[in-house]
Amino acid sequence: MAVPKSKTSKQRKAKRRSSVWRLDAPNLSVCPKCGALRRAHTVCKACGTYNGRDVLKLEEGKKKKK
Repeated sequence: MAVPKSKTSKQRKAKRRSSVWRLDAPNLSVCPKCGALRRAHTVCKACGTYNGRDVLKLEEGKKKKK
């Protein structure tokens, strides 16, 4: 069985693990109706549409504009 010759330091261990824990930013796409950025396969928060249909009813005062 392989046995380490010396103890792995905290710094060396952290360097090795650092890239594993990094999160990727979510991919954003442009809403075809209002042009706002939104996540793929989700309802647009600005206009409330998904797949060409109105899904959420937003009040006129609360609608976000680009």
